[in-house]
Amino acid sequence: MVIKVFLASSSGSTAIKKKQQDVVGFLEALKIDYAQLDIASNEDNRAWMRENVPGEKKPTNGIPLPPQIFNEEMYCGDYDTFFDAKEDNTVYEFLGLTPPPGSKKIELKEAEQNGDAHTAELEEDEESKNAETDAQDENEEEEEPAEEEEESRKPAEEEEQEEAEGDKVEDNHLVSEEEEELRELEEEEEHPSEED
Repeated sequence: MVIKVFLASSSGSTAIKKKQQDVVGFLEALKIDYAQLDIASNEDNRAWMRENVPGEKKPTNGIPLPPQIFNEEMYCGDYDTFFDAKEDNTVYEFLGLTPPPGSKKIELKEAEQNGDAHTAELEEDEESKNAETDAQDENEEEEEPAEEEEESRKPAEEEEQEEAEGDKVEDNHLVSEEEEELRELEEEEEHPSEED
């Protein structure tokens, strides 16, 4: 099975060039074998592509634009459907290929065959929920120390105020003691004791 990508090597449209590069680059990244068929320099390729794109997939003007993707003679889709498959992580299904071992889709298919599909999906959902919960817990932990610091700061500030007020009282007390001593000394000076 060969994936055929119909391209226009000398397209004047930058949008078409980008779409073609996106398709080819993605296929190369996935190491999927494909053949590039140029419709600009080969009239047979152009005619074959136009004839084999299904009628309902053709644009309103009737001329499908590249890139168009086929698996042998089976039509896969244009850039938009390829892009959707890429976003949904279903490129292998889109191309009519079996996903390689180790991909999530393969694991789900094997689970379905064993009757564990629902379990596999639940486990996947559970893993994503656990990841979200862990992320929320981390955020809450980061917020809590700030609140604790603020709460511990309040009593400390209150204690400082009380100490300061206590110091004032003590200072006032000391002042009053000193005043009393001065008064006593003054009185003694004014009224010397009879013994002197």
